[in-house]
Amino acid sequence: LNSAILDKALEDILAFSNGETITKGGEELKGKKRNFVETIEMQVTLKNYDPQREKRFSGTFKLPTVPRPNLKCCVLGNAAHCEQADRIGVDHMSVEDLKKLNKNKKLVKKLAKKYDFFLASNNMIKQIPRLLGPGLTKAGKFPTLLAPSDDMQEKIDEVRSTIKFQMKKVMCLNVAVGNVTMTKQENTVNVQLAANFLASLLKKQWQNIGVIYIKSSMGPSMQIFF
Repeated sequence: LNSAILDKALEDILAFSNGETITKGGEELKGKKRNFVETIEMQVTLKNYDPQREKRFSGTFKLPTVPRPNLKCCVLGNAAHCEQADRIGVDHMSVEDLKKLNKNKKLVKKLAKKYDFFLASNNMIKQIPRLLGPGLTKAGKFPTLLAPSDDMQEKIDEVRSTIKFQMKKVMCLNVAVGNVTMTKQENTVNVQLAANFLASLLKKQWQNIGVIYIKSSMGPSMQIFF
């Protein structure tokens, strides 16, 4: 990635989200400060890649700065983990709580919708399909294992800062790489690492990447790779 282009793009994105006016393609755009934290997304279009014929790829990568600090977590835990979750102010559910859902598809769906991700204790993770059916898996939110030795807060932050590239049938990928409360430097590092990691997953690396844009939730998109 060209660091000068990236630098300018992030400068404009951060200025726009702060309500300042920026110039894009010769026209002036007036920014607006939103009353929520805008996420900065990276949008990538691939080229010379046939999703039908080539092996689909998938990979996860932990970014140095948490891009989405407000992702909601729920701990499906044993007694010790539920108590720990209580102490750090994280929602939690025990086996008994899950049994109450009675495998009701609507209730499981509602649970999956309410949270962005789940952590589960060792003894719980094996019981989830039996207790809840396939609902969490279908929603793409099957719990991450919380080992007895894990620090819960660290684990939560780790999930919040992990991005996933997964090739589906389309040639476009979107991934959250930062937010507008992070410094330009933090965003820069996250974008560069995410782009390099994606390139490393591809057969022809950078030659498989057509274009890359970055944008904030409500801001204009900025092209950073041509």
